[in-house]
Amino acid sequence: MIHPLRASATQIAQSIARGELSSREVVEVHIRAIESVNPSLNALVADRFDLARSEADEADLAVREGRELPPLHGVPFTVKEAFAVKGMPNTSGCVKRKHIVASEDATAVSRLMAAGAIPLGVSNLSELCMWMESQNEVYGRTSNPYDLKRIAGGSSGGEGALIGAGASPFGLGSDIGGSIRLPAFFNGVFGHKPSGGLVPGTGQFPFPTTPASCRFLGTGPLCRKAEDLYTLLKILAGPDGKDPGCSDTMTLKDPSCVDLGSLRVLNIPTNGYSAPSRSLASAQQRVVKHLARLGASVDTRTLPVLKQSFLIWSAALSEENTESWATQMGNGTPINPFVELLKWAWRKPDHTAIASLLAMAEKATSNSPAFQRHFANKGRVLREQLIEELGEDGVLLYPSFTRTAPRHRWPLVRQMIMQPDYQYTAILNVCELAVTQVPLGLDRRGLPLGIQVAAAPGHDHLTLAVALELQAAFGGWQPPAQFPLDESID
Repeated sequence: MIHPLRASATQIAQSIARGELSSREVVEVHIRAIESVNPSLNALVADRFDLARSEADEADLAVREGRELPPLHGVPFTVKEAFAVKGMPNTSGCVKRKHIVASEDATAVSRLMAAGAIPLGVSNLSELCMWMESQNEVYGRTSNPYDLKRIAGGSSGGEGALIGAGASPFGLGSDIGGSIRLPAFFNGVFGHKPSGGLVPGTGQFPFPTTPASCRFLGTGPLCRKAEDLYTLLKILAGPDGKDPGCSDTMTLKDPSCVDLGSLRVLNIPTNGYSAPSRSLASAQQRVVKHLARLGASVDTRTLPVLKQSFLIWSAALSEENTESWATQMGNGTPINPFVELLKWAWRKPDHTAIASLLAMAEKATSNSPAFQRHFANKGRVLREQLIEELGEDGVLLYPSFTRTAPRHRWPLVRQMIMQPDYQYTAILNVCELAVTQVPLGLDRRGLPLGIQVAAAPGHDHLTLAVALELQAAFGGWQPPAQFPLDESID
């Protein structure tokens, strides 16, 4: 029999359907896991454990009565707090939204629950989902289960930490600059940013309003097993009539149809601005060699334009922005970033330092529309170039970051000296590519390694197929040593 803390959501659902496990048992073992790790991680910020238990009992009744069961019947999961879950807080880590409680479910949450999944609660994130460390003045800071001195990533860091610790089979996240992929990378699990327009993001806050910005923002899964990615995306994909970026022409193909030996692999080992560490470079090279042994053709090179990834991403987002960052921070009323920074210095902040600094930067660059247009146009050219090069049968191998999970506050230091390492993930958002974050084992310090696998829009099946192969070859998710999994089932 499988153990629910080690198994995929797909395996858990099958075991529940066969009567080998009850949903109540599975829910209880995950609740115990969360209660065990959360005092150290600060990953789950609000729970609905009692409701989950009741829903699990209903799921077990459906099994006993022989009803037709949906694909995730009785499987627990967690949700980034930016998504509306009825009855749960929906602050997005913003003090001005501390009073907000969701009155209905976001589209993606509703679809997962309709597929039988049971939400356990909502998880921590960065303030307004716009930073790579999950810390805010509402809930505090989340830590990495592989090393508590290190970041869990952002903005879906609570999800990454819970799943990496084995306390949740899968979670729902969102990604406008790496917010699914970076937490997945730092916590050693799988994450998928779908093709622009494949999955609606309706019901999360903040939510963009223009079609292009909605396509930049990916709503997708994080999970401990690669086989769950396709299952989850089938449930999540398709327009809801509310997200203006979603297209009814965007379809999801089955990764089982992919011939890995016929793939063309574009291998880009660095963006030319900040090189990845030796351990990450070596891991990427192992992937290249493995795919080549399967018969894939490999083209290794660099693209000089990637040196400007941060400027391109920033300009593309600014071009589509209809509400200032300062206004979002104030929940409709613009804040004064200079005043907020003074509050932070006095240790009485309403906002994180990085949020106030971003508001200041926005104010400084708002008077440079020509500068923004120049780099936004470069992004459009890059997007078309990558789509043409990848075509119908190509995947891109690209570093996830410059190093394994850094220590707390280190990303802020890097940002201050204009070394934003998240540009490795961010540039792929504005290119609207399908991207899967794949774990590749642990380094000598026990920290997760990983790589991004990308494909042209509408070709998510290619990256999912590669993820399945790399899981088989390199082992996939490996639970952290300092949080041993509870093997008992009541």
